[in-house]
Amino acid sequence: METAAALLAPTLDDPDARPAVVIDTQVVMDWLVFRDARVGTLTAAVTSGQLRWLVAPAMRDEIRHVLGRGVAARYAPDLAFIESQFDAHAAAVEAAPAQPLAGRLVCRDPDDQKFIDLALARGARWLISRDKALLALAKRARPRGLLILKPELWTPE
Repeated sequence: METAAALLAPTLDDPDARPAVVIDTQVVMDWLVFRDARVGTLTAAVTSGQLRWLVAPAMRDEIRHVLGRGVAARYAPDLAFIESQFDAHAAAVEAAPAQPLAGRLVCRDPDDQKFIDLALARGARWLISRDKALLALAKRARPRGLLILKPELWTPE
């Protein structure tokens, strides 16, 4: 199995050859709203360009919706900063096409299905989440080449 460091080796000829990651909304909020130190290694890899952070429109819409509901109001989220980070670091991709149920990894939480579908459809190496429903799919996702991890367990080494 290749190490994350080997997968992160710079690819000068094709920046899209960088390993891809899908990050769920809670982890994005940990990064951009709560400034949680546990996501520091991951976010440094994203912001330095070592990782290609895949974001479908529904994912960006979800964080807007969550913040619009006032979930993190006491943290006074800087919406302009959050949008600028998406603009600067996210690789915008189309949503994953609907998959037949046969052989599909199905998340117990339908709202989180978009993350697993996108990660598998776009060949992401990692899906980073704290969500129990997504983490429960880790063992079944591994043979498909997808590692589902909590952000503090992700490491480039």
